[in-house]
Parts: sequence; structure tokens; C-alpha cells
Amino acid sequence: MYKSYYPKASEIERKWLIVDAEGQTLGRIATRIAHALLGKHKPTFTPGVEMGDFVVVINAERVTVTGTKTRSKMTTKVYHRHSNYPGGYKAISLRDQLQQHPDRVLREAVWGMLPKNRMGRSLMKRLKIYAGANHPHGTNNPAPLG
Repeated sequence: MYKSYYPKASEIERKWLIVDAEGQTLGRIATRIAHALLGKHKPTFTPGVEMGDFVVVINAERVTVTGTKTRSKMTTKVYHRHSNYPGGYKAISLRDQLQQHPDRVLREAVWGMLPKNRMGRSLMKRLKIYAGANHPHGTNNPAPLG
């Protein structure tokens, strides 16, 4: 009988990946980030085990959106929030969100690709997104991801 491999906490090695989002397509870079957060790029990947790396994203304000309706997508794509108070509904378009809070656009896209449970929430804590090129996590040399 074959036994399944299940990594121990001491065997899991986490690295820091720095990703430059300048000129990258939103959906494609979000899939690569989710892949690295889950640890699917490692040969010892096991579902249900947090094996992923820490991911630092720089230049999030320069991410691009493509498609046949790019101009209309900037106004019709809407992000919704609610404060759980009466009248607390807020909606903001993609164009305004990229101008005001560019990190939230990428964070929302990555969150959509992760499991919606306590593991997914703990994986999101390993994602650091910065609008500009400066970040407090070591060197500023972006590593290719994917």
C-alpha cells in the first residue's frame, strides 16, 4: 500500500518573491500570484497544507486591463462594499479604484482565485501589495514569477 506524502511544518520552506506588475495584465498576474501563494509551483505541493511563499507586488498602479471592451470595462466593472449599516453600500468603478487604491484591485483579483476559508484568509496575509516601486521587504530586484 502506498502512503501519501504529507509535509511536516519543519519541512516547509518559504521564500519571498518580489513581482513587478508594471505592464502586466491584471488576470494573468493574479493567477501567477495565487499559484505562488498556494505553493503549487513546489514539487511537494499538498492540497490543504499552507506551503506557499510570501509574495510582494510592486508597481500595482501600472497594471493593465485588456480585452475588446477595455474602455467600457474601466467604467462598467464595479467593485462593491457594504459597511453593514443602513445605507452603507458603496460602489466604485475600476478606473477610480486604480487611481485611488490600486492595491485593492489586485487584492480582489487574487482573493477570487483562493479558497474562501481560513486557509485562504491566512494565505492573503502573505501577500503584500504596493502601488509604487518602493517596499520595506529587502531588495528591490523583482523576480520573474511563473
